[in-house]
Amino acid sequence: MRVALFVTCFNDTMFPGSGKATVELLERLGVDVDFPTEQTCCGQMHINTGYRQEALPLVRRYVETFEGYDAVVTPSASCAGTIVHYHHKIAAERGDAALRDGVARVAPRTYELTQFLVDVLGRDDVGAYFPHRVTYHPTCHSLRALRLGDRPYRLLRAVRGLTLVDLPEREECCGFGGTFAIKNADVSVAMGADKVRHVRETGAEVLVAADNSCLTHIGGFLGRDRSGVRTMHLAEVLASTERKAATSHAEQPAESAQWRGTPA
Repeated sequence: MRVALFVTCFNDTMFPGSGKATVELLERLGVDVDFPTEQTCCGQMHINTGYRQEALPLVRRYVETFEGYDAVVTPSASCAGTIVHYHHKIAAERGDAALRDGVARVAPRTYELTQFLVDVLGRDDVGAYFPHRVTYHPTCHSLRALRLGDRPYRLLRAVRGLTLVDLPEREECCGFGGTFAIKNADVSVAMGADKVRHVRETGAEVLVAADNSCLTHIGGFLGRDRSGVRTMHLAEVLASTERKAATSHAEQPAESAQWRGTPA
C-alpha cells in the first residue's frame, strides 16, 4: 500500500511536530509513509469564507499531488472533512469533468489519522505509553463532518498508563471556527470560556484533540488562566512510548519538549 502524509498548511507552519508524530506512529506500525513536497493547502479557509473559485487551484493541486497513492493520512479532522465533503462540490461547480473524476478517486482515499488506524489498519492498541490524566475534546469537524465516533476514545483507552476522563458538554463547539473567532469575537470568547471551564472540571493534565486549530484556541484560554493544563494533538500521544518517555525524563527538564506549551 502506498501511503502519503498530508500534513496540512496549518500544521506545517505552526505545529510540525504533529506531522512528525504521525509519521513516527505509522512507521512503528509497519507503514511506509511518503511526503510529497508539492502539497499545499486543502482550500478549507477559502471554502469556509465563500471564496470557492479561489479554492479551485488548491483542489486541483491536491488531486495532482496525491493521485498515485492508495491512502492519504492527515492529522487534521477539519482538513479531511473539507477534502471528503467539499472537493467534489468545487469540481462540480467548475464543470471540469476530469477534475471531478480525479476528486472521485482521491477524496475517498483520504483518511483522518484515527480513521486510518482503526478502519484501515484495524488497530485500537498502537503500543503507546502516556502516564497522564487526559481528557479528549471532539472537534466539530471530527464529530459532525467525519463522524469519528468512538475511534479516538478506543485508541486513547488502549494507551498504557493513560487515565481518560470524560469532558462535560464535550459535543459543544470550542468557539474557534476559523474566521468565526475573528468575526464574532465576543461569542467565540464566551464559548471558549465555557469549554475551558469544563476542561478544568475534569482535573486533567492534558487536553487532547484531532485538530490543532481548536487546541490553539482552547490552549490560549488555558494558558492565560495559568491552569497548568497542556494541549497535545492526538498523534503526539499515540506516538509516545515507554522508551521515549524514559529518554525525555532523563535528558530534558520537567516540561518535556514533546509537550506543546500554551501561551501565557
